[in-house]
Amino acid sequence: MTKQNEKQKNEKQVDILRRIVARKNRGYNIAIPILAVFTSLVIGAIIIAASNPETIQTAGYFFKAPGAFFKAAFTAIYDAYYAMLEGAFGNPSRIIAAFRVWQSTGESKTLLNELRPIGESLVISTPYIFAGLGVAISFQAGMVNIGAEGQLFVGGLASVFVAYSVKGLPVYIHLPLAILAGLLAGAIWGFIPCYLKAKTGAHEVINTIMMNYIAFRLTDYLLSGPMAKSPSLPISPDVPITAQIPTFLPAPFRAHWGLILGLALAWFIHILLFRSTFGLEIRMTGMNTRASRYAGISTTLIATVAMALSGGIAGLAGTNTVLGVDHRMVRSFSSGYGFDAIALALLGNNNPLGVVLASLLFGFLRGGAARMQSVAGTPVELIRIIQGIVIIFVAAPEIIQSIYRIKKPSDVINLPGEKGDSNAN
Repeated sequence: MTKQNEKQKNEKQVDILRRIVARKNRGYNIAIPILAVFTSLVIGAIIIAASNPETIQTAGYFFKAPGAFFKAAFTAIYDAYYAMLEGAFGNPSRIIAAFRVWQSTGESKTLLNELRPIGESLVISTPYIFAGLGVAISFQAGMVNIGAEGQLFVGGLASVFVAYSVKGLPVYIHLPLAILAGLLAGAIWGFIPCYLKAKTGAHEVINTIMMNYIAFRLTDYLLSGPMAKSPSLPISPDVPITAQIPTFLPAPFRAHWGLILGLALAWFIHILLFRSTFGLEIRMTGMNTRASRYAGISTTLIATVAMALSGGIAGLAGTNTVLGVDHRMVRSFSSGYGFDAIALALLGNNNPLGVVLASLLFGFLRGGAARMQSVAGTPVELIRIIQGIVIIFVAAPEIIQSIYRIKKPSDVINLPGEKGDSNAN
């Protein structure tokens, strides 16, 4: 009886230790991306100050009037980041004033104009969410999907083709059909590289990169010929109203219900990865293929399904752009969403919630870039610099650990009686 009580006590201690380790790891995984973003913004502020003409001028007589130098540097940083926030979210005081006018008079045009900045940021964030989720799934399965950009293109092509070529359907059939077409096209584009790897041993990185170029040239061909609106206009026919994803508010507010679809999909993927047997098999395959195979998991099947799912979700990024924003397919309609998705998956630690937050961050950064340049004179390329620094810090967390003196928590749990316990039998 005593041994049984001691065993139960040890099991409780181990359970407590496991919870502590899990909590520490969770805190570490949250802290690293947050500190990476913060540090990148600090470095961005230094770049803003160092490239500002007034700061450079006052630096010439720094020792005579250091206050002028610091004032010029602070003003440059404040103006740039304030303009970026205003471009991404809008002006709070003007939004409140426009909201009061709408309440008293019913006039909504001014309010919609003031809400336009946050709407544009959400428009940019939406394809980021889909593309980032797609890449995160492939990473969880141990597959490196560099082909999200190509999958996005073919998803857009398939969706716009079904949208304009299939006629006479009601919106509740036409719109889901067009979305499903984009999902299937992206899934096929993601399946091909994994199939080639399984059959020939060709690495998925090379395969997915090459599939990108095939998708780009296929788009050029189709929009210049079979899918062209006219011989002299390399764009597709317009998407009819029955296949358009509706917006939340009237124009000029362009954020649409594809954002809700993306958030719902992120929740579904979270359940799939962390609350299902199939998700466990995906993560096990990604962590250790040999051990997974030894445990009876068909790693080839899991990787293939994961890559197809990854491609399908990335394809939905293109679907949302053509059905929800552009309402047609144009050449080079994507501004690098698929390539940025790799960074989003890394920044979000391949977790659906993390990917959503990273997508919103990148969307709002890009949304505020134009106003930052027009008002503060800071080049939009600074946003790319900040994003690149974030990626470096997340990909090499040891840098953040050394800057902020953070120790990575150990995954090892010392069980009672393990370390040379003389009383252990």
